[in-house]
Formats: sequence, C-alpha cells, structure tokens
Amino acid sequence: MRLEELLQYDSVTIQCHDNPDADAIASGFALYTYFQSQGKRARLVYAGRNRIQKPNLLLMVEKLHIPIEHVEDGIFAAQLTMPEGAGQDRTELLITVDCQYGAGNVTRLPAADVAIIDHHQAEITDVEKSEIDPHLGSCSTLVWSMLRDSGYRIEDSKVGTALYYGLYTDTNQFSEIFAPLDMDMRDAVPCEKSLVTLFRNSNLSLQEMEIAGVAMIRYIYNDDYRYAIIRSQPCDPNILGLISDFLIQVAEVDSCVVYNETGDGYKFSVRSCIREVQANEMAAFLAEGIGSGGGHREKAGGFINKALYENVYPTLHSEAFFSQRLNDYFDNCRILYAGACEIDLVDMRRYVKKPVHVGFVEAAKVLPVSTPVTIRTLEGDVDMTVEPDLIIMIGIRGEVYPRRKENFEKRYTVTGEPYRMSRVRPRAKGTLYEPTIRNRATGEIMKLADCAGSCIARGGTQIYAKELTGRVKIFTAWDEEKYMLGREGDFLAVRCDDRHDIYVVEREIFFETYAPA
Repeated sequence: MRLEELLQYDSVTIQCHDNPDADAIASGFALYTYFQSQGKRARLVYAGRNRIQKPNLLLMVEKLHIPIEHVEDGIFAAQLTMPEGAGQDRTELLITVDCQYGAGNVTRLPAADVAIIDHHQAEITDVEKSEIDPHLGSCSTLVWSMLRDSGYRIEDSKVGTALYYGLYTDTNQFSEIFAPLDMDMRDAVPCEKSLVTLFRNSNLSLQEMEIAGVAMIRYIYNDDYRYAIIRSQPCDPNILGLISDFLIQVAEVDSCVVYNETGDGYKFSVRSCIREVQANEMAAFLAEGIGSGGGHREKAGGFINKALYENVYPTLHSEAFFSQRLNDYFDNCRILYAGACEIDLVDMRRYVKKPVHVGFVEAAKVLPVSTPVTIRTLEGDVDMTVEPDLIIMIGIRGEVYPRRKENFEKRYTVTGEPYRMSRVRPRAKGTLYEPTIRNRATGEIMKLADCAGSCIARGGTQIYAKELTGRVKIFTAWDEEKYMLGREGDFLAVRCDDRHDIYVVEREIFFETYAPA
C-alpha cells in the first residue's frame, strides 16, 4: 500500500493503540502532518479507559505540539453518522498506526473504511489497505519510509524529533536496532536532540522504579552456561533494558534475558558480555518462527507474537520457554577457532569456485584515504577506514566484504562495465536492501552500487566443504572477535591451500558460487 492511494479521502482519522507509547504517537503525528499538507482534514486520536499519563509522553505532546485527542467510541460513532457537510469531525477513512484494526490492544472504533500501518506480526488479515512490516524496529520507521516513497520530505524538526524518539524508545535507546531502514531513518530525520534528552530523563516513574526493583529479586540462573532470566511485570520496554543493563554487570552472568508479557505477546531484552554470544544473534534465535529479534553484539531485543507462540508451544509457560530455548542455544552449537584448529577433511568434498559476476569499489577513488566510513547492509553496519589498497566487494546476494588490492587482482577480472544492482537477487530469509556507504566525518551518504564497477571471479579457487547438520560459530583467522554463524543446511568451507582459512557459506550462495571439483 502506498500513501498516495489514501489521498482519495478528504477526511482522515489516525488512531493510535490504547495507552499509546512514543512510537504510536510519533507515527500518527507524521501521518497527520502529511495529510494536512495534502489539503485533507485530519485528526489524531486514541481511545480506551486511560489517558496519557507518563511524564515523557506528556512532554513529547507538549513540546512537539502534537494535536492528539482522547475519544470515546460512542461519541466517535455519532460523529461518523453525521451527514456530509454537517461537521468537520466526520471521518471517511480510519488509519490505525502501530496496531491493527480489530486487535486486542486498540478500541474498535466504527469506520466507513479502514487502513492499517504497523510493524508487528500480522494479526488482522481481512483489511485490504494494509502495510505491515514486522522486520522493522518501530512503526515510525515504516511511516518515514512510506512518506519518503511518496516523495514527501520531512523538514519540520518537530515531526523529525517525534519519529526519532519513537524509534529510540521502541529499540531501547537504539541498542536493539537491527533493520537497515531503522538506521537510515535515525540518520536522516531532522531532530532536536535537546528535546530527546529532556524526554529521556523524564521516562521513569516511581511505579516503574518499583517494578524494576521487584523484578531483580526473582531470577532464574543457569550455572553451566552462566545465563540469567528475569520476568518483569508489564512496563515500558525501556525498563526491560534498564533491568538487563543492571543484570549483565553481575560477575556470574555472561548473558541474560529480561522479558514481560504484553497484550499480544512477549517483549524481551538481551545482553551479552562475552564474544561467544552475540546478543543480536541470541535474540533472533529466541524469536525464530514466532516473532522477530536483533540488535547489536552486546545489546539486543525482540518480540514474540502470542498467537504464534501458543500455536507452537501450547503447553509451555513463558519462563520454561526461555529456559528451554537458551539451553537449546548453548547445547546445540559448536564453536570453532580457525586460527587454533584444523578441520578433519575425511567427510568433506572438494569444490571449485565458479566465475561469477560481482561488484567492487576502490575505496580510495571514492573518498580520501583515512576517511572513516560505515557500510550499511542487510546484515548490519560495518565500520571501516579508507586505505589505499581497500577494495569493497558486493556479492551475489548484496552482501559486502573487504578485500586487499593485491588479493583482488589475483582473484578477479575487471570487466570495465558499471555494476548493476539488478544482478543481485534477494535472499530467501529477507528482502533486498541496497548497501550504502556513509562518510562518518561529514555524514554524506551514497549508494555503494552507484560507485561500483563490475568484475568476474576468475574461479579456480578450491575448497573442501560439507553441509552443516547443526549450528556452528566460527571465529575466522581474519576476525577473532566476531564469529560467523552457520545454520543447518549451510556449508562449512576450508581453503585447500590454507587449512586455517575456515568459514561458512550460506546454502543459497554456496550452490551459485561453487561447483564440485
């Protein structure tokens, strides 16, 4: 669904979920501003028994001049039945943001026509006008993306600050951010950082302080794997982050999960302080098949959809679920340190690399040497510094990895043609995202593909490989701090001419880049 499709309506009401949070308010405010700019009559409302009370939200509404109204469903229904021209409150279209019309966390206001814009797992499937993307960390990001795609540029710092703060709160101060679009929005919107600081320092109420204190009294601890689990009472997602930040500082705890139950599922926060556990990877493992999770290596989080959870684990209460999944996480995974081990090649087969088209960027021809840059990809951000011999490669699935010029010249033939992103096919596990390069010194952003040339891997490189039957983490010889994760069906590979060059190749990439020798 595109926003332009909704411009056929002259009167639009945007509804946040009951007890709206910063993300819902920000998403609704941005849409309200958009429809107003298009000459439409717009209202921003929420319903339910409780009015907005949290200090940070009251400040947000006041300082950003957000015209949000609390409505009662009976009064709203009466306004809906007004004859055309009888008043400004008559609504032709109702848009629910950060929630789904008919779901349990939003009062079902009567509506002539309905649209949904949300970033949670799809619960309502019978509303034709829907834009739902559960891969995003906030609904603010989804609204920003839709506005951008419609050609609408956010120049009002009040709207930009609202969207920034919506993402900030829904991703625990950006520590649980993992989608590239979330990062793009964070970097793009105009934002009054002083207001964000004001909102942030008014976030914790006395009641929530008590919730955090009570939660930390009762915990589950696993001595074998040195993890801890805490269940909290319902609270703002930021409180989960506060508790987990405190818990990970305990000497006996290497990783932890703090969670609570929401109306439609479980929100959880993950922390790790050891290199063998990346918090973002653990969060994705916990939510696999029943939600979404991700973030950073040390801080991450996610959400588990209750309907999906109850379908897969109908008899398992939440504490048992998290304990079981964490035990599975540690029990069923090998860890390999490539620099210190040699793989047994008995059950491995020899393969040769195919001559495949890929992209390349000579970094020093794009930006000055010593420039700090961030490459943003579907897998996350990669920080680099431009060096004279740095080549940035774009693989067949849009993956990005560095090469030294000497190595590049040995293994690739330059075609002399410009690189075409159309050669890249989306991965089965996610959507295609065009990698960008950001100059951290100036903030300038450009698409990596726009400055890339095309080359062909010469082929001939030989490896030993075998299909994985379980999860494996490999600390490669070139990166001893961050592991490569291999899942069942992926391939473990070892270069024939270097037994310590051990790595993982995703299954769908393996068969496109290697052939039996």
